[in-house]
Amino acid sequence: MGLPGSQVEIDPSKLALAFYCLGTLDLTGQLADQNTRESEKELWRQWIWAQQTRSERHGTGFRPGNYMTAIDGPVDVYSEKSENPPQIITTYTALLSLAILRDDFTKLDREGIIKFLQVCQNPDGSFSSEPFGGDADLRTMYCAFVISSMLNDWSGIRLPDAFKFIKSCRTYEGGYGQIPFAESSGGPTYCALASIYLAPEGDEAAKLSDSERKQTIRWLIQNQEPSGGFRGRTNKEADACYCFWCGASLSILKARELTCELSLSRFIASCQFKFGGISKAPNEHPDPYHTYLSLAAVAVYPPSNGQSWQLQSLDPLLNANEETSKWAREHIPQPAS
Repeated sequence: MGLPGSQVEIDPSKLALAFYCLGTLDLTGQLADQNTRESEKELWRQWIWAQQTRSERHGTGFRPGNYMTAIDGPVDVYSEKSENPPQIITTYTALLSLAILRDDFTKLDREGIIKFLQVCQNPDGSFSSEPFGGDADLRTMYCAFVISSMLNDWSGIRLPDAFKFIKSCRTYEGGYGQIPFAESSGGPTYCALASIYLAPEGDEAAKLSDSERKQTIRWLIQNQEPSGGFRGRTNKEADACYCFWCGASLSILKARELTCELSLSRFIASCQFKFGGISKAPNEHPDPYHTYLSLAAVAVYPPSNGQSWQLQSLDPLLNANEETSKWAREHIPQPAS
């Protein structure tokens, strides 16, 4: 299954690309339409399940795709020598993609995924992208929290250590950097806040103080440009994806009324490409990542005018259609015996 020339560089992360495409179809209601045949959905489900791979020592996760996978050995197991091991981010996108496709999750190795999370967590509380190392930042932290929330099982995370790492990424501006001492950015700020608000009820260590909440809100609203778009960092240009990262963060903090919804949707409309898709900024080339996140932003902040912008409601914590989020929470946890 090849990709168009403009997207070839994403081939090693095909499962994440699949999530952006399926998420777009989900938000626009196309998967419930007769144009999407059940036979197509079943083929997509089969391909995603083919990426689930196991290790007795390191647990179970989903690899990014069949890129760099040998065809002369078992494809459902991996080891330290594997060229294409499972990753925590694509495990998150795989589970949500299967929920979008309304899978029953009977094939899910739940115990293996819990072990996978345990192996990926580092001594400082962060999570590596793979059991054998890789990036360790707030993106992987968020994915671990969403996976645990969907499983309704938090035994895969040492929560006190995780909260310490999240706090260590907070900056003087009120936002969060990707790692400690990094510059505040909209994406990591969303990941930090969503993780905090996904945490189990009653965990006081995770909560923001009132002054911290107000400082974060102040930084976020300052990032909305006169164009209506949000920038990701101080003194940068507006980018369509940050309309979601910053906009959803304000929604999580119960401050959505401070966002100018109409100007946000106008900015995203200006990023539309005449042949389809949405780009990061006007007159740029579109891609599935910015298309999905732009629509997700509009789903969080639907404009009151314009029927064409009516999208499915979004769960800002899981970054998924509310019906998909409900399906995931009902079907991913271990069934009652």
